[in-house]
Amino acid sequence: MLVNPHGQGNLMPLLVSEDTRPEELRRAESFVKVLLSTRELSDLLMLAMGAYTPLKGFMGEEDWRGCCSDMTTSDGIFWPIPITLSTSEEISSSIKIGDEVALVNDSLKIFGTLKVEQKYNIDKNYECLHVFRTADAAHPGVAKILEQGNVNLSGPVKVLDEDHYPETYKGLYYKPSQTRALFEENGWSTVAAFQTRNPMHRSHEYLAKIAVELCDGLLIHQVLGALKPGDIPADVRVESINNLVKNYFVQGTVVQAGYPIEMRYGGPREALLHAVFRQNFGCSHLVVGRDHAGAGKYYGPFDAHKIFDEIPSESLETKAIKIDITFYCYKCHGMATGRTCPHGEEDRLNVSGTRLREMLANNEAVPTEFSRPEVLEVLQKYYYNADN
Repeated sequence: MLVNPHGQGNLMPLLVSEDTRPEELRRAESFVKVLLSTRELSDLLMLAMGAYTPLKGFMGEEDWRGCCSDMTTSDGIFWPIPITLSTSEEISSSIKIGDEVALVNDSLKIFGTLKVEQKYNIDKNYECLHVFRTADAAHPGVAKILEQGNVNLSGPVKVLDEDHYPETYKGLYYKPSQTRALFEENGWSTVAAFQTRNPMHRSHEYLAKIAVELCDGLLIHQVLGALKPGDIPADVRVESINNLVKNYFVQGTVVQAGYPIEMRYGGPREALLHAVFRQNFGCSHLVVGRDHAGAGKYYGPFDAHKIFDEIPSESLETKAIKIDITFYCYKCHGMATGRTCPHGEEDRLNVSGTRLREMLANNEAVPTEFSRPEVLEVLQKYYYNADN
């Protein structure tokens, strides 16, 4: 039996039914329009598919403060990162409590509506220090907070559009209800999620195979939302991961899927958020490697491991599979970790996505210990086309 949706209830997708969308869109045309940032739009799409169950919309002040301070909403639900909607003071002043507003992107396309229950000012520094452990504007997650409007709007949402994702990523864009059905069809009760925003190199493959050994199946779950500059596009990642799974995993042990979140690079807190919504997708475990969801110098390599030990055991059903730093050992003739390999640094090749991207961008020869040839073929083609 699969893990329960978060909050112990049923999945709560907030996408309205197709037959009611035309009328909802017609009504929304006359509402005050609130511009969504790319992060807020990605959160709206996660609400749409039920990935943020049991949330009913964007958070009010008490929930915002509780998530920041002790990772708990006002009704006692564990939630590690606030899910909020901001706007300018000018737009806020034109909105009354009880009004419905239209949620639009920068092209003014309507993606949903929100019934305003609360308007509140936030202390951005407070949120950054609690969630990201820093208020440094160079941190990509902090930068997003500092750029947002000074007023948050809260209330339940109705989502009217899933953007391009269902069509662009047909066969990959699975909602929690769909992954759960797929896992049950496969006869899986324990499923490990492997989070990635990169093509999978040998270290990723090693982590994923440890998870396959421990669980009935593996969900390779990749970010389809906005990434950092220099990250490899989703369609290239999909092709390279397909090649890896086809050639190096046992058939029937892996499901590949994608989801529309925009990374916050929140390190330990974001690792917990990844576990929360993976529980909604039906995953009993989350692979947590070195510097999970990190950015630069802001977090220690195993801070995301430690935070799972710091929360109450009943906070999550989804548990972390914590794995040490991985590398290729020339004496072991294979991938290993600090717990399994006794040899020194001189015998180790550190395999990282950053270094792989550097080698590809500079047209350097990539060692076979770094990446499978079927994966490299796809990536080298992408970099060649990007340069020509």
